[in-house]
Amino acid sequence: MKPTHAVPDELSRRNCGSLDVPLGAPLPPEFYNRDADIVARELLGAELRCETPEGVTSGVVVETEAYLGPHDPACHAVAGRTARTWHLFGVPGIAYVYFIYGMHWCVNVVTREEGFGSAVLIRAIEPLEGVELMRTRRPKARRDADLCNGPGKLCAAMGITRALDGVSLQTGALRLCAGEWVQQVEVGPRVGISRAVEWPLRFRGRR
Repeated sequence: MKPTHAVPDELSRRNCGSLDVPLGAPLPPEFYNRDADIVARELLGAELRCETPEGVTSGVVVETEAYLGPHDPACHAVAGRTARTWHLFGVPGIAYVYFIYGMHWCVNVVTREEGFGSAVLIRAIEPLEGVELMRTRRPKARRDADLCNGPGKLCAAMGITRALDGVSLQTGALRLCAGEWVQQVEVGPRVGISRAVEWPLRFRGRR
């Protein structure tokens, strides 16, 4: 079943739905307790921040993908709750981190109510803080623009691993904070999947 409701085109980062979120403040659990496609759109412009023993890295979210839940053939929730997908079914506003192709980590944010199983994949960010550390972690990247322009790339650059699976995005080492609202948004089909590929659930923003 494809999403049937429209995603808002004009929203204020400081006024996400009924929430007043100051710039720089962690987005609260209530922000995530909504349909994944709405959250995916509103995450554009937010700041993803990761604290590790090596240092702090951060960047502006510029691309996301929504995975709507057990009725979405491309969502991991279809397989039910397993050891791998345990936190996908957790409370809204936590991280869901998984390994793909035997070589890359991907980070998602859990949406809707506990037990439902929907999330938003963070596909790309524009680096802000800790660029030198990102370069050290991704020495093959030829340009800074290539450091975090993919879900596996940004996890490698930021040091995001399974250790952050299930952490709170408000109080943990991985956080998402309110940033300037993105006005220009491209909406298109998801990539890197084989099911429901035509669903318009990938969001790309320009500041």
